[in-house]
Order: sequence, then structure tokens, then C-alpha cells
Amino acid sequence: MELTPFGDPVTDEARWPADPRWQDTVPFDLAGTGHLVVVAAHPDDETLGLGGLLAGLPTDVAVDVVVATDGNASHPDSPTHTPTDLARIRRRESEHAVGLLAPHARLHLLGLPDGGLTGAQDELTAALVRLVRPGESVLLAPYRHDGHPDHDAAGRAAAAAAWRTDTRVLEYPIWLWHWQGPGALPWDAARRIDLGPEARERKGRAVAAHHSQVTPLSDQPGDEVLLPAAVLAHFARPWETLLIAEPGEGSPFEPLHAEQADPWEVRTSWYERRKRALTLALLPQERYALGVEIGCSVGALAEDLLTRCGTVVAVDESRAALARVRGSERLRTVHASLPEDWALLEEHLTGDVDLAVISEVGYFLSPARLRDLAVRAAGLVTGSPGGTVLACHWRHEIVGWPLVGDGVHALLEDVLTAAGLRRHGHLVEDDVVLTTWCV
Repeated sequence: MELTPFGDPVTDEARWPADPRWQDTVPFDLAGTGHLVVVAAHPDDETLGLGGLLAGLPTDVAVDVVVATDGNASHPDSPTHTPTDLARIRRRESEHAVGLLAPHARLHLLGLPDGGLTGAQDELTAALVRLVRPGESVLLAPYRHDGHPDHDAAGRAAAAAAWRTDTRVLEYPIWLWHWQGPGALPWDAARRIDLGPEARERKGRAVAAHHSQVTPLSDQPGDEVLLPAAVLAHFARPWETLLIAEPGEGSPFEPLHAEQADPWEVRTSWYERRKRALTLALLPQERYALGVEIGCSVGALAEDLLTRCGTVVAVDESRAALARVRGSERLRTVHASLPEDWALLEEHLTGDVDLAVISEVGYFLSPARLRDLAVRAAGLVTGSPGGTVLACHWRHEIVGWPLVGDGVHALLEDVLTAAGLRRHGHLVEDDVVLTTWCV
């Protein structure tokens, strides 16, 4: 099977040669990229949207292709193929197509629910976080506003993974071309990938490898072709399109605290109560005038810190969590997402801070955000004799996030010692690590 020729009059593709927007887009430059993570919601998305790019990649660019679902819901009314049959066929087609495009690529078939990827978005994000190589990777994913719920969810998952790992992310449209048309594309963000004859030919063969989608399963109702010529024409152009996108992540803590009064059982768990006792015991000064806790959740540690501090300012990005803090004249709360909202915190500081506490929050920041937070925490306490930064973190994997406790403390050590603080105390147990740094 051959791709529909570029400009075939059976679709609006005939307008493209006269439309200047695609010609005016900036060519996409992959120079310096050592690793690509290509995300597809279904088998064939990566081939349709980025098959030419994959075919033209040099072999020294490492590639991971992540196909989220097995596409077993493509023909829900098929009288000849069960979802199990379709999953097996489409997985085999994906392996064949990616092998044609980029034989050196690693293919990851996750088998998440076809048609239900929105409900598995966190699982996809976690898989992408594990694959990203900090400082080296670029994420390519379906456009977050493509119009297909699974495509949109895959784009959101990639955007979240990019936000958590400080990774560049770009998005590619699929169904937008057919359902909405070129006018729906944010052209200012568009980048063009020009395809040579060889790349186009290999892409055509890879598209044809998705036989269950480009030809009917049978001549019976329910087995119709899903990607007819009118659809394939959108992907037969001599270029492909990527959209510059911003990493994106809403707070994961607001819905968590809205659903559960005490998500981590901080007031009832012996582990949590003992950990707070260890935290207080590790503080080198008997008394602090003003302490700041960054990421206070429901305020259990902030309340305990009052036994050692004249005043505590407790900060969290969840309003639902802050509503459960037992505030008082000596315990004030601030709704802010740090480090971005640092100015909001500073508005609530009425004196010199001599204690900054970063407890169980460092691994919920990307490495760059954590580094920024550490620099600002050092700035809070360096003007106070005996000023202290205390960190406390669980030592096991936080699914969906790139850092674990030991990595958090290693990064804090680098930043805080460079800022002139010295490590004062360090306690490591099987489950928890605590460290203090002092002026």
C-alpha cells in the first residue's frame, strides 16, 4: 500500500501548497539531542505523526518509543476479531513499523487501557519519568489539544513528566488535521521537519505495516478501514509538524488532600510520630525565633516545631491541607507553591528566619526546582547566627518522580555547602534520612 500523494484533491491537502503558513514555520533542529522519548497513545500514532523524523535520525541518537495502549478498542463492533486478537495484531504491527523507521529504537508497549488513558495518565507519566535522562532527553508526545481523549491524556502525561524532570517537550498533532483543520494549529509554536525522499518512502512502508488500520479487517460491518486515504493524506506531506510546548503540572496534592483528611496518616502513624521526634532531636539549637516549614501538609510537624520555635510559618500549595492546620498566633500558614511563589512567603516573614525545614517535599520537585529552593532556603538562614536548614525524607522510590530521599539530600548538600553552610548532623535509617546544615 502506498501513501496518498501529497496534494491529493480528495482532501483539503490541495490547499497546502498555496497556504504560506507551513512554509513560514521554523525548521526543527535536533542538534545536540542525544536521546528522544517518543510517546504514542496508540500503535501507529508515532508512525503517522513522526515517522519521517524517526526514519531520518542518526543512529547515535538514542530513541525510546513508548506506546501507551495496545489499540484493542479500534474495532469495538468487529464480528471477526476480539479485543485480544486486535491487541496481538497491533502490537506486532507496531514492532514491525518502528523496526522499519528506527531499527535501533527501544520499543515499550505498556498495554494501558485503550479508550481509557485518562484514567491511567499517572501510570504513563511514571513510565516516562523512568526513561528520561536528565539533561539529555527530549520528549515528543501527542498534542494536548488533539481532540482524541487518549491523545490529549498522553500529551498531558508527557508534559507532567517533562515538568518533573526539567525536560524539553514538543507535541505533534494527529486527528487535529482531520477533525479541526490547519486553522486550529497554534502556528507560532509550530516547527517543521522537512522529509527527504528516503524518509518519506520508509514512512510509507511503516504506515502500510499497520495493516489492521489502513485496510478493512474483513468485508463485514464493524471491520471497516479506520485510516482511509482522506486521513492518510494528512501524513503524506513532505514535512511533519512539532509544536513547542511548556511542561505542565497541576498540584498533585490538592485533590489528594481534598479526598483524604490525612493522606499520610501523620497524626496516627507510629512511623510518622517517631520521625517527627527524630527531627526535633536533630535540631542543634534549643530555641529558634522564627522557623519556616516548606510543604507542611496538615501541619503535624509545624505544630511540633512550636515546642522549639517562637513562631512557625507553615507553607503548602494545597488549600485543603492548610485548612486542617491548627493555626494560632504563633503558627501562621501561607498558601504558596515554592520556589515559584517565594515572594508570597517573604510577605509573611516578620523577622529574621533562623530555621528552614524541608521535610518530605524535596522529591516532589524537579531537580532544578529543588536546587532553586535550596538556594533560597540558604538565603533565609545565612544572616542568623546558628541558622539551620533541616531536611527529612523517605529513602524509597516515589513512583512517578525522579528523585528519592538520598538523591534529594545529595543535591541539598551540594547547594547548601556551596552557599557557606556546613553539615552539622546526619542520620540514616532503612526508611528515612535526616540532615542538618548550619551557618
